[in-house]
Amino acid sequence: MLRKIFIVAFVLLFISSNVIAQKTAPPLAATPKFSFGVLFGYTNNFGVNISGTISEFSYDIPLAVKFSGGFNLREPGNPLDARRIFINDNTNGDPAESGHNFDLRLDFAYPINILNIRKSYLMVGPRYSMHTSTFEFVGGNEFFDITTSQFGVGAGLETYFGISPNLSLVFSGGFDYYFDSQIGGHDSAYNPDGTEVSGREDYTYTDADNAINQPKYEFRFMAGLNFGL
Repeated sequence: MLRKIFIVAFVLLFISSNVIAQKTAPPLAATPKFSFGVLFGYTNNFGVNISGTISEFSYDIPLAVKFSGGFNLREPGNPLDARRIFINDNTNGDPAESGHNFDLRLDFAYPINILNIRKSYLMVGPRYSMHTSTFEFVGGNEFFDITTSQFGVGAGLETYFGISPNLSLVFSGGFDYYFDSQIGGHDSAYNPDGTEVSGREDYTYTDADNAINQPKYEFRFMAGLNFGL
């Protein structure tokens, strides 16, 4: 009889302990949150950035992952130097120029506390830029693009101010550094290691780099909206 009572008591204790554990233990799977953002502002000129963010994908790691792409206007560089380095030594025509780049960005965002703002993130991650400088010599019958694609790294800070449960005002600032890469246009290309493809005269990569305003040290200050999905 005593043995039966002991067995029943043990079973009841086992069941009750499991019920309590289910009520107090954290969930076995996190509930990820997704958001979509649009930012405008200064990116060494004017730029627009569109992003998607996933957060709270783990209840053990307070980390968000943000992927974004942007379009940025840029000063293209020196048209006369670009013409000499990539095309020819002609001087006829009136120069007209424009520049832009597309960038892709991956950020790992860690929440931090700044001035008691409820939602702020320190961000760091890789970058990729595709830059184009376009030059035209009106009356000189010359129109050409100089392009370069670069990898980089960057860091920044974002703060969010809630407007509604699914809408926030965002302020973002950061700094990016891009590594040297091949600069090419027309039939010529110059590489950071000193090699050339159909290089003109004695021009070098440094000459090409000075003529083209490709991304290098980049500061960003942007603002916009973030929408929870």
